[in-house]
Amino acid sequence: MNIDLPGGAYTLREPVTWPPVECPATSRVVYAAAHVVADPLGDNTPGSPAAVDWEATLRFRRHLWSHGLRVADAMDTAQRNMGLDWAATRELIGRSAAEARAFGDPAELLACGAGTDHAPDAADLDAITAAYAEQLETVQSTGAGVIIMASRQLARVAAGPEDYHQVYGRLFGLAERPVILHWLGEMFDPQLAGYWGSRDVPAATEAFLELIHAHAPMVDGVKVSLLDEEHEVGLRAALPAGVRLYTGDDFNYPSLIRSGSHALLGIFDAIAPAAAAALRVLDAAEAARDEAGRDRLLAAYDEILAPTVPLSRKIFETPTYNYKTGIVFLAWLNGHQDAFTMVNGAQSARSLTHLAEVFRLADQAGLLADQELAVHRMKALLAVHGQ
Repeated sequence: MNIDLPGGAYTLREPVTWPPVECPATSRVVYAAAHVVADPLGDNTPGSPAAVDWEATLRFRRHLWSHGLRVADAMDTAQRNMGLDWAATRELIGRSAAEARAFGDPAELLACGAGTDHAPDAADLDAITAAYAEQLETVQSTGAGVIIMASRQLARVAAGPEDYHQVYGRLFGLAERPVILHWLGEMFDPQLAGYWGSRDVPAATEAFLELIHAHAPMVDGVKVSLLDEEHEVGLRAALPAGVRLYTGDDFNYPSLIRSGSHALLGIFDAIAPAAAAALRVLDAAEAARDEAGRDRLLAAYDEILAPTVPLSRKIFETPTYNYKTGIVFLAWLNGHQDAFTMVNGAQSARSLTHLAEVFRLADQAGLLADQELAVHRMKALLAVHGQ
């Protein structure tokens, strides 16, 4: 099958049929950060309240659960701080938790972001803590797990590490069970520069670790999105026993997961079938009793995920925070939603040439589920752009 893309004709590879998933991975705890599906007939122009297609949004979460992945919801992949307002976020959390009950325990299948984005003018630590507490209670009331998101307001107000420790310490006291902490780098959100009290990453890391060690029983794990493999490996080794490192590195995830990180990744929204297949192979590798068998299985793990890395690096290229556009584009190509549209009009955040390359790389990774549908939709998008 052929298609004319910007830059020349492209011939699609032989389609890939991914094996069905019989059970979740056992060697790693893995979350896919999920996007929201915009209502194509809603007013999702920039600055408007989010109009969400709830049926398609929940159907996509069922798709992720069907591949044995947990879902991280109401996170930056769902366009928090980039168009998903608190009213829509609150509804998303409640609907996703209710949907999770059809698959099992929401506390096991779903973790949702609690932040301060509904209080943009919070000007002191008490106001920021109160804003966090409101969202924390919203998530806990549904039975879902809690991810404490990095706060733009706290980044703006905090004078140093002690202010972070004060706010987070109070939140641990409100949590009903251990939470996931999120360190989101400034490449994902420039307003979070200097989080944990310093723009110097080693100093910020020291402050972060002090907080975790002081409250280890209430920390399920830390989700780190700094796109720095060496830093993540060092941080992982320094965590208290029982605290997981959830990689948020969408550039280096295969090697980081292989070497011991768990995962909470936006790219797993787009590559769920390949991720699920690779994780089953990793399970088998870690259970293998002979070195030769283990090496063979690890090579198979690498072979599955290697073609997804160029795709992920393209989707997350600078400016990294626009990666959601590529995630939603692939969901549309794969038939998970009827329209390539996003809240806040974010479908316009990437160029046609960028999206054409995402199409090509997704095909090379075997991640176009229905090539005929994907080609039909890609041709429609090209036609809209006069191609």
